[in-house]
Amino acid sequence: MDGSEVDQPWKSKPVTEGEWAGWTSYDTDPFEALTGPFYSRRDPATGKKVCAFRAERKHMNGGGFMHGGCMATFADYALFVIADEALAGSGSVTASLNCELVDSAQAGELIEASGEVVRAGGSMVFVRGLITTGGRPIANFSAIVKKIRRKG
Repeated sequence: MDGSEVDQPWKSKPVTEGEWAGWTSYDTDPFEALTGPFYSRRDPATGKKVCAFRAERKHMNGGGFMHGGCMATFADYALFVIADEALAGSGSVTASLNCELVDSAQAGELIEASGEVVRAGGSMVFVRGLITTGGRPIANFSAIVKKIRRKG
């Protein structure tokens, strides 16, 4: 799903219990539901959007470290959360995603992402962000999101 479907837009749902109470999650993207779960919220101190998930064994590679594909998938999730306001009222797809893996993480660690919209134009939104664990950077990313017309 790319958010262009009129009757099933990308909508967050509040989490009310457990470790993620107070966060929101999206269950409308089948791939992210399979690879996550991923969560987001607005940081009360900074007002910025923050995304997070708890690293599990399923997120690891054969060496026991976080799989690079998992970090890229999480970056793709985070960029849409970060750009949410700039994308309001339109569907959208990832046109370009660059992800540099600078360190790794292990199962059990809290993985977080935050970032900013660098520029929001009429049809494209440019985003950059950082993925961390324990305050330690493990990946940085930049992306271009293309706005598309809603089908319907």
